[in-house]
Amino acid sequence: MSLCFLLSCRAGILLAFVMAVVVSATPSAAASAAEPAAVRTLRHVVLFKFKDSSTPADVARIVEAFRGLPQRIPVIKGFEWGTNVSPEGKAEGFTHCFFVSFATEADRDAYLPHPAHKEFVGIVGPHVDKVCVVDYWTQP
Repeated sequence: MSLCFLLSCRAGILLAFVMAVVVSATPSAAASAAEPAAVRTLRHVVLFKFKDSSTPADVARIVEAFRGLPQRIPVIKGFEWGTNVSPEGKAEGFTHCFFVSFATEADRDAYLPHPAHKEFVGIVGPHVDKVCVVDYWTQP
């Protein structure tokens, strides 16, 4: 992932998070060889800033559609989501964060073009002002 992409997210809180992820996601060769693959999880983080024209009902429909993907796409290992509650005021309009977990990069790569994911993209697309996506391997 390029640093230019990470910087394009522009949200201060996101930038700090992303930089921490980048730094921690580059383990030494010895550490990655010694660490069993089953311990690590590939996280696909998606943050949305919705258009001002999107209603609460639109956003609720989008959340429900995203929440339904784990039942429709078997390679999803875990899913969680939430809304921004940070008191820092640095979210730059990003309100919703979704974590989709995968066991392997191949699973993530199968998820992206999956018909259910493409259907979801069609639902959310008209309502998104900005989106930021970061993938990283968890570290103990």
